Amino acid sequence: MNTHTAAEHRYLQVARTLRKEIVDGVYPVGSQLPTEHELCERFAVSRYTVREALRRLREDNLVSSRPRTGTQVVPRPTTSSYAQDVMSINDLLAFAAGAQLEIESNTMVTIDAELKGRTGLGLGEQWLAVRGYRQDAAAHVPICRTEYYVNRAFASVGRLLHRHTGPIFPLIEDLFGVSIVEVRQEISAVPVDHDLAALLRIPVGAPALQLQRCYTTSDGEVAQVTVNTHPAQHYRHSMTMRRVKGAG
Repeated sequence: MNTHTAAEHRYLQVARTLRKEIVDGVYPVGSQLPTEHELCERFAVSRYTVREALRRLREDNLVSSRPRTGTQVVPRPTTSSYAQDVMSINDLLAFAAGAQLEIESNTMVTIDAELKGRTGLGLGEQWLAVRGYRQDAAAHVPICRTEYYVNRAFASVGRLLHRHTGPIFPLIEDLFGVSIVEVRQEISAVPVDHDLAALLRIPVGAPALQLQRCYTTSDGEVAQVTVNTHPAQHYRHSMTMRRVKGAG
């Protein structure tokens, strides 16, 4: 890997760390980020790398920079669209923090043919089904329908969800001492059904994007499967791909 490519990868790591700290409240809205010099020392990187990381945060509407005043954390603009820029499992946590989970039902279900087709789970298996919707944490506007299917071995996590608004897989990790090491995502186009149309006040049959995520532990066990359904016009998924030197 040449020096320029290494620097590109490093700035993404710096941006990811700072983004998580902003979301976690280490740097609240209105506060100043450390100076470029301080960030260079903290991460042991060049000024170029720090500036590229800060540029990424500005593109995410997390900070603003002005000459001689430094970089300040700003409130994210209210929007009817849900933009997702995910580089790691940690980023799933960061973005989920801005969209609260409102649970409508929490019960064991037996996987039938319809659920098997949407989740990939085994026909006749029993899973904990947690169903509801996510809403914008600031505007309290429904964003999407959300369904969690939790492995029966971890189903007791359901008793902790009555006051829970964030992602569920960190609870599984904490309660059972397992580690989620892989999340496989599939995106497919589906028509909006009556329930989703009523929730989001959009026409029945309008196009929607369905995101299925399968969370796997270090033991190779599927801990949970989630299905999120977004109106197509309100969802944008951003992914950056880079050429690996020597790859075909």
